[in-house]
Amino acid sequence: MNIPAKVLFSLLLMVIVSGTVFFRWAEGWSWIDSYFFTVVTLSTVGYGQLVPATVIGKIGTTVFIFTGLGIFALAIQQFGHFALLRRRRKALEKHLEKSND
Repeated sequence: MNIPAKVLFSLLLMVIVSGTVFFRWAEGWSWIDSYFFTVVTLSTVGYGQLVPATVIGKIGTTVFIFTGLGIFALAIQQFGHFALLRRRRKALEKHLEKSND
């Protein structure tokens, strides 16, 4: 499955924005804390400095982990695939240049 980079960036942006808004609303955290928690959770780093205290925050976090992590993993896989293809294309171009000489 090959997903265009613009679609992946849009999905990631949507997940980060929705997570930030959700944690701002559910936990009452500042915008920066909500954003930080969203990115740390999505990237599976999990510093533990912020922890949801409300029931809705805890449930929302579990839903966010399952949905967001899937999108994040797909994006990492696809970006790695894009980089590999670009390296292969450059190597092929070099090979063709040498064979034409």
